[in-house]
Amino acid sequence: MRLCRLRFPWLALVAAVCAAPQAPEGVVRPLSASEVLSYRAEWRLIHAGSAQLTWASAEAGGRAGWAARLRVESAGLVSRFYRVSNDYSSLADSQLCLISSLLRASEGSRRRETSVVFDGAGHKASLTARDLVTNAVSTQEIDIRPCEHDVIGALYRLRAMRLEPGQSIEMPVSDGKRAVMVRVEAQERETIRTDAGAYQTIRYEAFLFNNVLYRRSGRLLVWLTDDSRRLPVQIRIRLPFYTIGTVTLQLQRDRRRP
Repeated sequence: MRLCRLRFPWLALVAAVCAAPQAPEGVVRPLSASEVLSYRAEWRLIHAGSAQLTWASAEAGGRAGWAARLRVESAGLVSRFYRVSNDYSSLADSQLCLISSLLRASEGSRRRETSVVFDGAGHKASLTARDLVTNAVSTQEIDIRPCEHDVIGALYRLRAMRLEPGQSIEMPVSDGKRAVMVRVEAQERETIRTDAGAYQTIRYEAFLFNNVLYRRSGRLLVWLTDDSRRLPVQIRIRLPFYTIGTVTLQLQRDRRRP
């Protein structure tokens, strides 16, 4: 059982263009100064774990910027077979352009730490990966654009926009291993019911899989509330049934400071 070998990140968002008109890229609302979103994960109709996304204003390179942290923990039956405890953090500037990221991953018997430094001015990203069990170290350097987002930064950029059904947008996204342009498509309005209540939402699809940012086949769907908060109340990853299948995260609670 490799339930959370989705190095995230599940969360995500980004995009290219389809036949629909290009969406305007202006920000329609300011980002929250701080926010904590807690999710429950379900896999094949069982409780699989939890995820918590923390977002806050921070100093980045001596200037105002943003800090994000995503913690993922398996639970219940899933933990008995394949325990997951991952901690991902990133720092971005005021435009959500990545400065650095760090992933500490504990998955089954594997322990790894991966750090990436993004140099937008030099158009380079430098990745260092360390196996904490064997102490083996590997490095990689790739070419990047002047401004790259991680999937969390791309999600917040999307939330700050007003992308209506039928529109799409492209965003530059990198995980330190690849730097790609990814398409996010606004699809339709839906009502999503969770333990916290019913929400009117817009469903988006982020085309990260199928050899874009991630090589494996899959789909990533995100439901944002159709209001000024644009809360991500549901996130769903659909992978082939013979590998993982469908993982759904639903918002359980949120804490926010404007």
